[in-house]
Amino acid sequence: MISPLCCRARLLAASVLASVGAACARHAPEQDVHAEHAAMTPSSMTAAPVASDASLPAGALDVASRLARSPRHGEWAMIRTGPADSVKAWVVYPERATKAPVVVVIHEIFGLSTWVRGVADQLAADGYIAIAPDLLTGKATPAVGSDTLTQQVATAAIRTLASTDVQRQLAAVGQYGMSLPAAEKRYGTVGFCWGGSTSFMHAVMSPAGLGAAVVYYGTSPADSLLPRVTVPVLGLYGGEDARVDATVPPAELAMRNLGKTFEPHTFAGAGHGFLRQQDGQNGANLAAARQAWPLTIGFFRTHLGR
Repeated sequence: MISPLCCRARLLAASVLASVGAACARHAPEQDVHAEHAAMTPSSMTAAPVASDASLPAGALDVASRLARSPRHGEWAMIRTGPADSVKAWVVYPERATKAPVVVVIHEIFGLSTWVRGVADQLAADGYIAIAPDLLTGKATPAVGSDTLTQQVATAAIRTLASTDVQRQLAAVGQYGMSLPAAEKRYGTVGFCWGGSTSFMHAVMSPAGLGAAVVYYGTSPADSLLPRVTVPVLGLYGGEDARVDATVPPAELAMRNLGKTFEPHTFAGAGHGFLRQQDGQNGANLAAARQAWPLTIGFFRTHLGR
């Protein structure tokens, strides 16, 4: 039989334990929501699609090693682009059992670089036949391609190219791509810097088979040319790129008034060339790249297919 004194002792002990537990709960460290917020990357704080770094094109610092490890088949081709000219191009094939749409990758003002070849490889990883033509083939002194030129010489040579010739050659590259046995009969373009402006102009030309154009930090065409656009255009811009960004709102308004599709996205804090220089702008370039690439692939999925 338990005595009343023993019962009172047990009740007192339980009361003390409950008090201690409550005190511990009151004084336990609170969850530091500010620390969690600081640990999040800018891209993880947005509702936009976000890519992991492994599913992005490699930045300029990492592209050579990424290409060396790629399992995809890439090859050089000489593509006839007219009665008297051809362009050298890097062609990369996806690993898939079915035919694939084609994406023509238009290089920067520096010419066809290892970095642009890396973009082509990532497009192939995403399921597309990617063709990156060297639009400086035979155009510089000496008459060779971009791979032997300094950036200064390549930039000077790019500025001598006639837009009509460039567009004719790109259309021929698109036709070549669609003629490949493993290709679907439609293609898109994606371009960077000078190549971004050229990609938008390709939408103005809208040759047969073109289904979509993507512009990375390239200027927009004159409003008077936009009525000729017949394909949807996606634009991706750095917020710290005023020279280019100033051309976007007029094009957006004109395209809207014409009933045409132009989807511009500007990424705060990112600079010109953010997809190449992913280590720049204190993390803003990488955050922009992580959002821009899924938008690019999603756009091609919608307008070219998988």
